[in-house]
Amino acid sequence: MSKAIIIILDGVGLVEAPDAADYNDVGSATLINTARAMGGLNLPNLEKLGLGNLAPILGMPPANPPTGAVARLIPHSPGKDSTSGHWELAGIILDKPFPTFLDGFPDGIIKPFSHKIGREILGNYAASGTQIIEELGEEHLLTGKPIVYTSADSVFQIAAHEGIIPVGLLYDWCRIARKILIGPNVVSRVIARPFIGEPGNFSRTPKRRDFSVEPPIPTLLTKIERAWLPVVAIGKIMDLFAGVGVTEPVFTHSNSEGIAETIRMIREYDSGLIFTNLVDFDMLWGHRNDYRGMTQGLCEFDNALPILMEAMSDDDLLFITADHGNDPTTPSTDHSREIVPLVILGRKIRPGRIPDRGTFADLGQTVADFLDIEPTEFGTSFLKEILIP
Repeated sequence: MSKAIIIILDGVGLVEAPDAADYNDVGSATLINTARAMGGLNLPNLEKLGLGNLAPILGMPPANPPTGAVARLIPHSPGKDSTSGHWELAGIILDKPFPTFLDGFPDGIIKPFSHKIGREILGNYAASGTQIIEELGEEHLLTGKPIVYTSADSVFQIAAHEGIIPVGLLYDWCRIARKILIGPNVVSRVIARPFIGEPGNFSRTPKRRDFSVEPPIPTLLTKIERAWLPVVAIGKIMDLFAGVGVTEPVFTHSNSEGIAETIRMIREYDSGLIFTNLVDFDMLWGHRNDYRGMTQGLCEFDNALPILMEAMSDDDLLFITADHGNDPTTPSTDHSREIVPLVILGRKIRPGRIPDRGTFADLGQTVADFLDIEPTEFGTSFLKEILIP
């Protein structure tokens, strides 16, 4: 039997997308710019696989020949958020972006939310998560009012101190917001952002939860589930797909934990899909403009690759990619519209570079083809280009 493993390096884009100007993201290139800022990247395993064959990444010359198959995935769905990126990878192409609220949420959203939770809110503007808890955290401690904020992405975020608002109650408030944010106001995610500490020394905790809208049509996950095969969702995959199509969720609190759980599940399962999101690249480093942390995370992942490969069976395929960019070297702390890398490895892989793909959805269609299940609604399989005949 064979299985597919997809690992999302959240926010680790490659180079600006053709339509980056429409998103004010000209010049954003997460891997290229991070490498330049660090004076070069030392990722020997990804280098051998061929990551450096996709773009001029300082410190990663092209492999000749590479040991993996590599390609560049160009985003097709509008937007640059995690939900639309993951959905496109799983076979959904949206025709319009999720709405954003850069000027704050209107009374038609805030008033019913406040009424349902029984208290007023603080904030209601676009800000970075660390910034807004520093600005409003002390008032939150005094009043018990939750901090509501958004960003350039389609998100309704609720921050609350764990000593003031129990995490379970915060999750309930997110579920309330999720029911209110429908129709033209259907943001892609409602996010719980618990934090701890004292004024001047607040820090967010790993108990974040994302409450995503349900996919509008069957995804790759649903197609695999319908074929009576397992779908193991590691990290925030469960949240991003609202649980639809997932047979076993595995929640994690860090990249290290996500990598360890992925290795464990590769060894445990002999069929189906293992789908992992490593969120620290985005949450801890991209959004905080920490290119050094981004580099350390890439090194940690690169060091784990031999163990991941050793755990795979002869018939398994591993796909390493991203859902969008989050360039830590630009002034912005938001996601960036980028082409993302795709590195594929397995013992039956035909090494080399394949042509750029015009949509992330080609990955989902290729996995469906590989697992011999019902095809996804969008995308074109490139399986024949990457397997040894």
